[in-house]
Amino acid sequence: MKALKITLISAYVAVLVVMAAATVVEKLTGTAFASTNIYGSAWFSAVWAVLAVAGTIYIFRQRMFAKPVRFVLHLAFVTILAGALITHIFGLQGTTHVRLDEPAKFAISSDGGKFIKLPFSIELNSFEIETYPGTQSPMDYVSRITFKTDSDSATASVSMNKIAEYRNWRFYQSGYDPDGCGTYLSVSHDPAGIGITYVGYALLFLSMILMLLLPGEGFRQTLKRLANSKLAVAAIAFSTLMPLSAMAGTATVPRDVATDFGRLHAYNGGRICPVQTVARNFCIKLYGKPNYKGMSAEQVFVGWILNPSQWADEPMIKLKGEARNLVGNGSKYVSYNDFLANSAKLDNALNDIFGGKNVSGAKSIREADEKLNIIQMLLNGQMLKIFPYQADNQIVWYSSDDNLPLNMPNDEWLFIRKSMNYVGELAFTHNYDSLTHIIGKIGQYQAKTAASVLPTSRKMKAEIIFNTLNLTKILAMALTTIGIVCFFVFTIGLARRKPTNKPLAIALNVVLGAALIYNLTAIVLRGYIGGHLPLSNGTETMQFMSACAMVLTLCLQRRFALITPFGFIISGLTLMVSMMGESNPQITHLMPVLASPLLSIHVCVLMLAYTLLAFLMLNGIAALIVGRGGRNTELVERLYVVSRLMLYPALFLLTTGIFIGAIWANQSWGRYWGWDPKEVWALITMLIYAMPLHASLFPHLQKPKIAHIFLIVAFLSVLITYFGVNFLLGGMHSYA
Repeated sequence: MKALKITLISAYVAVLVVMAAATVVEKLTGTAFASTNIYGSAWFSAVWAVLAVAGTIYIFRQRMFAKPVRFVLHLAFVTILAGALITHIFGLQGTTHVRLDEPAKFAISSDGGKFIKLPFSIELNSFEIETYPGTQSPMDYVSRITFKTDSDSATASVSMNKIAEYRNWRFYQSGYDPDGCGTYLSVSHDPAGIGITYVGYALLFLSMILMLLLPGEGFRQTLKRLANSKLAVAAIAFSTLMPLSAMAGTATVPRDVATDFGRLHAYNGGRICPVQTVARNFCIKLYGKPNYKGMSAEQVFVGWILNPSQWADEPMIKLKGEARNLVGNGSKYVSYNDFLANSAKLDNALNDIFGGKNVSGAKSIREADEKLNIIQMLLNGQMLKIFPYQADNQIVWYSSDDNLPLNMPNDEWLFIRKSMNYVGELAFTHNYDSLTHIIGKIGQYQAKTAASVLPTSRKMKAEIIFNTLNLTKILAMALTTIGIVCFFVFTIGLARRKPTNKPLAIALNVVLGAALIYNLTAIVLRGYIGGHLPLSNGTETMQFMSACAMVLTLCLQRRFALITPFGFIISGLTLMVSMMGESNPQITHLMPVLASPLLSIHVCVLMLAYTLLAFLMLNGIAALIVGRGGRNTELVERLYVVSRLMLYPALFLLTTGIFIGAIWANQSWGRYWGWDPKEVWALITMLIYAMPLHASLFPHLQKPKIAHIFLIVAFLSVLITYFGVNFLLGGMHSYA
């Protein structure tokens, strides 16, 4: 038995180490090298096989079948691995290319470029790129195909997240020809592997639910242990700007006129939005804030449009790092003219970067170049596309400086070409009543020409309200500060067995409740504006994780005192991270492959898991503080029980999130697992946090102090999974 345990633990640790090292190797040598020499190698499969076989033998040697739920839980993982093995050995994956009037009878395998003869032919009837109404942003790619054999035929459509199946062969949309007359389909033939794997998923989800509900299982036993603790009663008791006149020398328009201009529609970022959104993004990109010296983003934006020569001298372009030395002689803020005066230095640095040279501060230099390009886009008229024109049943948006269609009616051509010039003249002569009238005329033109595709007035108002929610930074800093102060106050009070002042507890709940309302308002507005659950990028997922922390804190604070400061700290820090990314990810249409309800479930479940794991980390820190010098051993043990209690749902949510992601991947790409760095680190995190729940294999992790230290260190894997992969390792998942 001892040899079996050593073998099982060695294989377990080997899998963790190899996967972690492989993500670094992939970053250094490329995906192809890592796929061939590590993930797809025979020796790596052998390590997994040893782990599976040793684990299966250990399950029976431990007579785990006497506890059916635990037995089924572990059997589920063995079943999933068996399905993966069958897929690896017998499954066929490849790609086929079909063009109009050119049936396909073969596919190219993905593991060596061999030809796979299909037992039928595939004909392409049509291919279509479906766009979001009134835009050129792709909403879906749809191939309509016909399968033919000597005896029968069947038609089907294939699109993103919608597969076609014929005679146990599955087809996924993967690409298309630029001329729109051909399509690339991923091909998968794996009836046995898919069936076995899905049985494993079903067993896994069922057993995890039963583990949380049945009285005889670990979660309910731990909950009972917490309720019977001698310290339970004590713990529950314990839980109870510059003014506008300063800018007189810079040409712009009054705030109310600029606000009216901001309510016009614009085509930007692949969608139709208020001009206010374009102005806000422009201001944040350049200055880092949605206003400048007391002026609104719309005033700044209009000022740049109407009188760029004066605004070119304004030091409103924020620089970082080496870019400050190149452009601004060390200054944090520079003007557009400073860029022009030092353009040669910037161009030389960019040439070195694009030439592969190691340039100090390369990221800051690229960001500076991006800001320069944004201004030039505005000056060239590429940013303000506010004039829709309908031709051939399609609406295209133009700016007044674009090349307009030759067959456009003359009166419409004159209106588009001359309107902004007239706006500039009226602004120069301070004839703001007439200017407001012209803005209204542009709005009427938009409503008449593009009525069928314009967002509803309710959605426009929602986006304008969303753009005015500028308290995120203040809220994040306030929550974090309150959380840190309360963490020490609560921890010291807990160590001294002193209850918290009830008015203070009520005040903290009120503050957190108000923060939750603000956060949920922003999330709901963002989702309503974008037309999908806002979980598609780092900014949105961090904001959602902050809301999860707030909700869990308000729900659990009566049972566990320290959850209050934990909730403030986690919600504050995650909001701060969300705020940091706000200047880049804007509200956009989803990429077609992300338009799946499984994505939302996948992200929601993982964010809940990460929130609970963050609570475990902070709980461990608190336990080490109150237990320093060997004191308060009973309290340290109770905090360990709390950590163990939260570990069950945290680990089960993490596991559920991972495997929902695998199901989504199978529906979208025809594979469950692609060994992407984020997938790998999520699996590593799951395996690490599973260790404390296996007492017979890891008995030292049942000791309270060691367990707390382990849970603190283990959180590094969460940080690597979310932030390390995004900023260092890259990969397909690095957008979130």
